[in-house]
Amino acid sequence: MAAYVYIMASRRNGTLYIGVTSDLVRRTYEHREGLVDGFSKRYGTKLLVYFEMHDEIVRAIQREKTMKHWSRAWKLELIESHNPDWDDLYNSLSV
Repeated sequence: MAAYVYIMASRRNGTLYIGVTSDLVRRTYEHREGLVDGFSKRYGTKLLVYFEMHDEIVRAIQREKTMKHWSRAWKLELIESHNPDWDDLYNSLSV
């Protein structure tokens, strides 16, 4: 089963949220609509700015934990190396 590590942002260089899910479309929609209480809803992280797919959920969870310990500069560099304009990638997901 595929799993995804993803980064949501409030705006370019704004607040970041890193998560993991097996259903990226559903989870991104929940962030965008504020359907789940917590950090993401509180800080308005509604833009999907980065994601990566993993073949196993265990690997995705480990990658998420690793990324959460990175410095902010490394996270920003990762986003900008794949999405330099900070486009919202939600619309590029196949539904």
